[in-house]
Amino acid sequence: MARRKKDDPSSKGRGRRLASLAKVLIPVAAPVLLPFAAGAAASARDAVDRLRARRLGVPVERLAEFSGKGAALHARIVGVTEALASLREQDGGKHEDARFAVGIEPRLRQLLAAVRAAERMPGERRRAAHRAVDAELAQVEDELLRRFGLGTRPGSTTDGAGPAASARSDGTRTTAG
Repeated sequence: MARRKKDDPSSKGRGRRLASLAKVLIPVAAPVLLPFAAGAAASARDAVDRLRARRLGVPVERLAEFSGKGAALHARIVGVTEALASLREQDGGKHEDARFAVGIEPRLRQLLAAVRAAERMPGERRRAAHRAVDAELAQVEDELLRRFGLGTRPGSTTDGAGPAASARSDGTRTTAG
């Protein structure tokens, strides 16, 4: 049998010494270290919430409204609904914008219901439903931008792909240029 070296990290004596040291240090260090650990955990959670809110394009205070796999679509639909209210306010006597807003709101409610219903669907069907809602929502967004006088750049399509903007799978848009 070979003898163990004294500095072998797996020896029984070293393990006992470490265990007895931990028994002494943990009660002393815990009251000092736990507040720091709790603060670090809270800071990390806040950072995650801020990142998620930025990705969804909503304030952190409203983040709880948008959860689940369809959170990005839900946030986009709510954003379009709020933009329609602004469109109605700036209508300035052109009743066609107000009629557009009133006409599209029932469809937005249907899209929102579809996103909520898709949460309980199997993955493949949920993704298909989200793609369909995304495509229709992109058309509504394009029309809304046109009515605000911003229009899309030449070469862009109704689904947002092309040189002007591209739709990402999480529902956010990135612009090229």
